[in-house]
Amino acid sequence: MNAAGPPSRLREISRSRTLSQPMEKAEEEERNLMGGGSPKAETGEEAVVRPRDGSSQESRKSSSSRSSRKSFRLDYRLEEDVTKSKRDKHGRFINPWSTWKFPSYGTLFRFFLLDKDHSQVPSSKEVLDRELPVLEPYFVRNPRQVGQTGSGLRVTWLGHATVLVEMDDLVVLTDPVFSQRASPLQFVGYKRFRDPACAVAQLPRVHAVLISHTHYDHLDVGSVVSLNERFGGELRWFVPLGLLDWMQRCGCENVIELDWWEENCVPGHDEVTFVCTPSQHWCKRTPLDENRALWGSWSVLGPCNRFFFAGDTGYCPVFEEIGKRFGPFDLAAIPIGAYMPRNVMQSQHVDPEEAVRIHIDVQAKQSVAIHWGTFALAHEPYLDPPLRLKEALEKHGLSQDKFFVLNHGESRELNSEVFE
Repeated sequence: MNAAGPPSRLREISRSRTLSQPMEKAEEEERNLMGGGSPKAETGEEAVVRPRDGSSQESRKSSSSRSSRKSFRLDYRLEEDVTKSKRDKHGRFINPWSTWKFPSYGTLFRFFLLDKDHSQVPSSKEVLDRELPVLEPYFVRNPRQVGQTGSGLRVTWLGHATVLVEMDDLVVLTDPVFSQRASPLQFVGYKRFRDPACAVAQLPRVHAVLISHTHYDHLDVGSVVSLNERFGGELRWFVPLGLLDWMQRCGCENVIELDWWEENCVPGHDEVTFVCTPSQHWCKRTPLDENRALWGSWSVLGPCNRFFFAGDTGYCPVFEEIGKRFGPFDLAAIPIGAYMPRNVMQSQHVDPEEAVRIHIDVQAKQSVAIHWGTFALAHEPYLDPPLRLKEALEKHGLSQDKFFVLNHGESRELNSEVFE
């Protein structure tokens, strides 16, 4: 961060500790109120940050194979026109755009109890296997090929918002959810109708995990604990403000908590920058913690590739800001599902037409569809998202390879020779 910038809320945990909490203890912690950021930051006390070795712009330029790519400054929060995170008088984060309107209690009542659910997910496994096959990821059979992308990028969709991205000598995992239910309890709540493409134990070495927000279909305690048990302090977690304490209670040692437009890196990979960028959404895990944590998207900026992870979001003007500052992106992961009915979902979940607008706004060369085909979170027919995506692409004169759909477990390699 710039020394002249505002006091940072970024906090890093890098101390030796053993994982002593079992999963049951972590689940019990769900009932506790999450804080709205680090206590030190709230009192104005500066947080401790590990120095970034070799973080100068010159070192980035010398290591880049694409010197014509746009450069970026260390702290865009200093610009007047950037959309900064905001809180209300109670200290809860808010969406600063006119496009945000949370549905009324009456609308929510109708959605959960009266509206007809048109998702029509088949109960037959045979039908689901035919319509939405789950493939074994390539890295289960050929683990030695992980990271062998040269100057290219490889993406593997593992289900819902969980993607594995290999770029610039790093393996990055987004919103890992490997449990059967998106719920605080594994015997009730939204149950996935397509299994994860692999288990945590089958993953390759992961360097970084990106968390977009706290909802159960994006932040799963069982998956966090399992990843931490496997990789420990070598795995770096990037989370928005307000999630650090929760991650600590799960035993995670190496956590970076960021505000919108703050950045950091993975130790030993300073040439790849991780920036927490805005999105339009909200957070809640318990009756008392609504919007105590921030939500966001992520921009991963490397010398050879740039990756944008939209997380979970409604459409708003901020994506043009992101594209202006960090585009073009070689790949964006953008949600296309859980969008009906619109009077409930519009502010928080884009539909396929709006997903294409995000693709254009962030200046993505290619995008992969996420947040569909796994959990029936809303009322659109379960196979509609890719069909409407195709129609939206045709409307904008874009080919389907510009915004593509993968099977669960399927990979695609970009900017390099085709992966076989």
